[in-house]
Amino acid sequence: QVQFVESGGGLVQPGGSLRLSCAASGSAGTMFDMGWYRQLPGKKRAFIARIAVTGSTLYDESVKGRFTISRGNAQNTVYLQMNSLKPEDTAVYYCNGIPNYTWGPGTQVTVSS
Repeated sequence: QVQFVESGGGLVQPGGSLRLSCAASGSAGTMFDMGWYRQLPGKKRAFIARIAVTGSTLYDESVKGRFTISRGNAQNTVYLQMNSLKPEDTAVYYCNGIPNYTWGPGTQVTVSS
């Protein structure tokens, strides 16, 4: 069973940066497209970024130009570099394969002064 573990969240001031990491286990040597999602307080979980096996990327408009998704050297490891953070980026951030597998615990990002 594929499982995901996210890390790197925390408290950051507006305008600051964070780098989130995600490691997948149980993929049995299969690579797949990976995505980052977030759940804002009181909202449903929503897509924000995707990276294909080929390396092509796609972003939601809300993060385009500020966030960068990339793959790590380990199979099915992805990162999310978040710059110019805003209070409205406060959310729990999740990674998953595409199509989605079981969701991991996520990592909390809080942007506040």
